[in-house]
Amino acid sequence: MTRQDRIAALKQAAKERILVLDGAWGVMIQRRGVTEEDFRGARFADHSLPLRGNNDVLCLTRPDIIAELHDAYFAAGADISESNTFSATTIAQRDYGLESAAYDINLEGAKLARAAADRWTAKTPDKPRWAAGSMGPLNVMLSMSSDVNDPGARLVTFDQVYEAYREQVRGLYDGGVDLFLIETITDTLNCKAALKAILDLQDEGHEPLPIWISGTITDRSGRTLSGQTVEGFWNSVRHAKPFAIGLNCALGADLMRPHIAELSRIADTLIAAYPNAGLPNAMGQYDEEPDQTGAGLREWAQSGIVNIVGGCCGTTPDHIAQVAKSVAGLPPRAVPERPTAMRLSGLEAFELA
Repeated sequence: MTRQDRIAALKQAAKERILVLDGAWGVMIQRRGVTEEDFRGARFADHSLPLRGNNDVLCLTRPDIIAELHDAYFAAGADISESNTFSATTIAQRDYGLESAAYDINLEGAKLARAAADRWTAKTPDKPRWAAGSMGPLNVMLSMSSDVNDPGARLVTFDQVYEAYREQVRGLYDGGVDLFLIETITDTLNCKAALKAILDLQDEGHEPLPIWISGTITDRSGRTLSGQTVEGFWNSVRHAKPFAIGLNCALGADLMRPHIAELSRIADTLIAAYPNAGLPNAMGQYDEEPDQTGAGLREWAQSGIVNIVGGCCGTTPDHIAQVAKSVAGLPPRAVPERPTAMRLSGLEAFELA
């Protein structure tokens, strides 16, 4: 099956049913008890900085673990699994001194996700699986000052963020992903740099891939960390004509629901949401049981506000199995047609009909 065939199948499946994304990666990797030696492998055995905690580099040093986790999520019922490349940009990898390995991490991460999706599609041809290229947030922001005494201070330029994402996009594309997932967005300007990297690659002759954009509402304020409302955020990125728009992380299903409902009302594309397993406890752990997560997302599906669901922090294959079971047979949200209007965005949205 060609990539064009897979994309066509993805779009058709999204019309027929609610699709299921995988769950958290960090918690599952931690459960494997990986050591500093696992993170280093043979390639980085003599690296000068500690690598423990750099989960993305396991695509190069312990690909067997990553492959097993893809399989676990597909076995649980996920339709889409993300590449293990959440922090695989030159900027994020700078903390570990692995800027030069960013392309390779994305390439191999995409190949692992691709291979797993192909294995499971071969097992169940009536239920194809897809590989999403994960593009996470950076540890620097373009929209907010890095110095409280200097509103104009920034640690990076737009061009630097763009080049970091461009390197990631090239690796994911070359590795064979079916779509790009720009996720856990806290800063819309960073997201715009990622979008430009994707769209520029298309302009240069690469095959267009669906784009899924997932923002993060950081607290009960209903805003992203850079200050935008949900509608303001949507107005900022809708020019990219994403395959899906949604939210993930920071909140559990109960607190995320009103923001997903708002997106569902205003966005003329698919709505995707993958909340945490509730809010973390005092020890930073997530206590929400799989059946609780499944029940919350089932209500969303019954209310007709989602097209794609999954799990973020604290969710496991058991959570995803419950989510898949809970939304099975329920119809996907109908994408609305919105009247033509001038829609602008700052921190708030502005609409002139």
